[in-house]
Amino acid sequence: MSRRRLLKTYTPYHRETYIGQRPALLAIDLYNLAYEGGAKEPHELVDTYKARVVFMRTTRSNRRKSCLRWRDHSKIPVFYTTTETRKEAKPGAVHATQSPAGQDRSASVRDQGRVQTANRAMWSIFKERASGTFSARPLVAHLTQLGVDSLIVCGESTSGCVRASCVDGYSLGYHVSIVEECVFDRSPLSHKVNLFDMHHKYTDVMKPRRS
Repeated sequence: MSRRRLLKTYTPYHRETYIGQRPALLAIDLYNLAYEGGAKEPHELVDTYKARVVFMRTTRSNRRKSCLRWRDHSKIPVFYTTTETRKEAKPGAVHATQSPAGQDRSASVRDQGRVQTANRAMWSIFKERASGTFSARPLVAHLTQLGVDSLIVCGESTSGCVRASCVDGYSLGYHVSIVEECVFDRSPLSHKVNLFDMHHKYTDVMKPRRS
């Protein structure tokens, strides 16, 4: 399909994007594993670092940093999702995705500890499936208690857990915004196609304002 035909096809979807009155930041699976191996593309590192996700040429994604820096200066509640690894929850038989099980993803909480004094309104949500909203039921209870009406989403991966969380959030009645520069995937094509598709169905894909 030509660009001209594509634009015409999606003209009815044009709208003003916005963030709700009482948002919460939902940070999806910010695993340090996703950045292992340094400033290289995932295909260059997959033999050694099978969990490598970030395709940007950076050691610690500027997209992720910009979102978390903004979070530190905001007063909105922050929710981190992470794979269920607690022994008491018996996570062995259930996995969020088809990626190899048994990898230590506990390093993802390292950033959480760094901001505890900067932003006290913060929760860790353990999940056993891709979605951080429907499958992680405690999240919905927290959002209801806090009167949250919308979600601002960042994290990984765009085509996987981010998409699943956004679709479920939309289905549960939340207005969902994605910070375009703060989500990522192994494949640039998968990343872009999913952002395009979600923007025209379930979310407002937005760029952060430049100061």
